[in-house]
Amino acid sequence: LAGAFTGNPALLSMLQGKLGTLVGRSSGYIESLPPSIKRRINGLKYLQSKHAELENKFQEEVLALEKKYLGLYQPLYNKRAEVISGTYEPTDEEVAIGEKVDEEDEEEDEEDKEEKKDTTQQEEKEDEKTVGIPEFWLTLLKNHPQMVETITEEDEAALKHLVDIRMSYMEQPGFKLEFEFSENEFFSNRVLSKTYYYQDHAYGGDFVYDHADGCEVDWKEGKDLTITVETKKQRHKGTNKTRVVKRTVPSNSFFHFFTPPSIPDEDEDLGEDEAEGLDSRLEADYEMGEEFKDKVIPHAVDYFTGKALEYEDFGEEEDFDDEFYEDEEDDEDDDEDDDEDDDDDDAAPATGENAPECKQS
Repeated sequence: LAGAFTGNPALLSMLQGKLGTLVGRSSGYIESLPPSIKRRINGLKYLQSKHAELENKFQEEVLALEKKYLGLYQPLYNKRAEVISGTYEPTDEEVAIGEKVDEEDEEEDEEDKEEKKDTTQQEEKEDEKTVGIPEFWLTLLKNHPQMVETITEEDEAALKHLVDIRMSYMEQPGFKLEFEFSENEFFSNRVLSKTYYYQDHAYGGDFVYDHADGCEVDWKEGKDLTITVETKKQRHKGTNKTRVVKRTVPSNSFFHFFTPPSIPDEDEDLGEDEAEGLDSRLEADYEMGEEFKDKVIPHAVDYFTGKALEYEDFGEEEDFDDEFYEDEEDDEDDDEDDDEDDDDDDAAPATGENAPECKQS
């Protein structure tokens, strides 16, 4: 699938206008060609348009096939969730087949096998009271080289309650991710969701990312992991009295994932640095959604065990962390202005606009 920025002609056109670049503008060469050559070029454009029609049909059929097989995968995903939660215990036959999956990659001598057998028997006695697979999803997210960079120590306490991650396709081109949580001290939502939409028509054989909708996290009082409360003492210049001022500022958190970056209106001014930053954040957000859809959900156990890292080519250039977060600049002058105004003791945290509410249990 095409990238969030380079594969989105509408967004690219908007940002090009704001940056005032010459990218995509005519050099005058085509206009200077003889009429006979222009006529042939138009003939080539016709052939290209027919090719595009076939590409659109191809992508529609691929999407239909993906939906079909998601329906076939779903019973396996449901059973996986039951194993993780402890509501289903695998049969001896299922366990035996599972053990053989990696046998070709794990050549062991008889001594190693006996030692492993003794260790396994001892561990079985110790974990008889353990239900399911604790912290399964947190562990696999921490094993993912890029996603781990978006998870803070504070996030881990909340992600321990993550019990399942699901994906479904939309009626219109796009897909929806659902993160199910057990009851916890951080938020009241049982399901946090995020939906990625594509444009109606494929471009170059691929559906083009259009935008994403997150959801509102119903944080419990004092438990919002996406903000930090800063306190600062201030002295009034006139009375020499001091006061404590509190303000909330954004903090790094995995849960910013549910508040995707928004595309500004066409009439909104956007500087070059801002446009490049928006490009990076949109691209990183889109790639993270695709990573969940195409890799993490289908191959969850391989990320949990670390096997996925053996056949995935994770390059240093693929870094969600640097692009997923936007740096915030502190304005010290604002604090000085507050010295003269006793009505601005507290600042409200920034929240996403028009975010749909997440599901409740």
